[in-house]
Amino acid sequence: MPDTGVRAARTTVPVRSRARFELHPGAWWLWSLGLGTAATRTTNPLLLALLMAVAGHVVAVHRSSAPWARSYTAFAKLAVAVLLIRLAFTAVLGSPVPGTHVLFTLPEIPLPGWAQGIRLGGPVSAEALLFSGYNGLKLAALLVCVGAANALASPAKLLKSLPGALYEAGVAVVVALTFAPHLIADVQRLRAARRLRGRPDRGVRGLFQVGLPVLEGALERSVALAAAMDARGYGRTAEVPAPVRRTTTALTLGGLLGVCAGTYGLLTAEGGLYGLPLLLAGALAALAGLRLGGRRSPRTRYRPAPWGMRAWLVAGSGAAVAALLALASVRDPGALHPGVVPLAAPALPLWPAAAILLGLLPVLVVPQDRKEPS
Repeated sequence: MPDTGVRAARTTVPVRSRARFELHPGAWWLWSLGLGTAATRTTNPLLLALLMAVAGHVVAVHRSSAPWARSYTAFAKLAVAVLLIRLAFTAVLGSPVPGTHVLFTLPEIPLPGWAQGIRLGGPVSAEALLFSGYNGLKLAALLVCVGAANALASPAKLLKSLPGALYEAGVAVVVALTFAPHLIADVQRLRAARRLRGRPDRGVRGLFQVGLPVLEGALERSVALAAAMDARGYGRTAEVPAPVRRTTTALTLGGLLGVCAGTYGLLTAEGGLYGLPLLLAGALAALAGLRLGGRRSPRTRYRPAPWGMRAWLVAGSGAAVAALLALASVRDPGALHPGVVPLAAPALPLWPAAAILLGLLPVLVVPQDRKEPS
């Protein structure tokens, strides 16, 4: 009996210590979205590479051993593929950027007169590839930032933090986000099993022999998930008076329209006066609509994730990076958007680079998760 009590105490202490230092999953998403917003404000390859390095370092420090945390590698590979595809399309289809430094010439296919302005093949210049690479690297940085959020934030814990009005939509999003990590984990497990048995796991034959069990496992997981959701009463709503429903719909739709109009006003030079007030009013109306809409799906939360000082610091670091890069794009657009004609090497602006380094704040304020021995 004393030995059993000691074992129980040993198993409960690590769980309590992890819960005490647990970070809210929404903080990781706000941090990654801030880095992604900063990536949209520049085409400087040095700043974009620094953004991806910051996101990768934070993921390497704080990523757990859960299956959904393994998706970062897949997002990184997808980012590299997107960049290479963008360069390949530029080489084959051409670019509107004029260039004088011709690297190589592809065989050109003559096209009919109605396809004027489009070419297949021909000379490929360094300026065209550089311009395409800058824009492709921006999209790659966005994918890396989204992959960092998927690797750091638990989808199930994020779902528990959503308001009641977004619960059903949140379940659909969480299921979609967890599908790819589980699929990758199944592929890795089946390939490892085939290698241990001495069977091929590459090529067309290996793809078919691995893909069918993966598809079967995905279907079984979908049926089990549907049964579990039905057993827990998913989709059942409470009775709400008709005036409350109409008010909720009006506030939500009007708030979203206000947010869209305010965002458009902030992005244009003419809408600087009305953009921010309209954005704030729309956000408040949308939040009020979501608050009223939560009455349709009453539910309780078991051990809700706390939003503490660490969550504010992590989310604030991502917002600071986005705000400072947006300010830099207005103050010094030439440094954040280097030209390719004439051909010149991009320079690293110092204070925007220092602003990106603020994204490393989670490494300092969030304690690392102690891996338990298997």
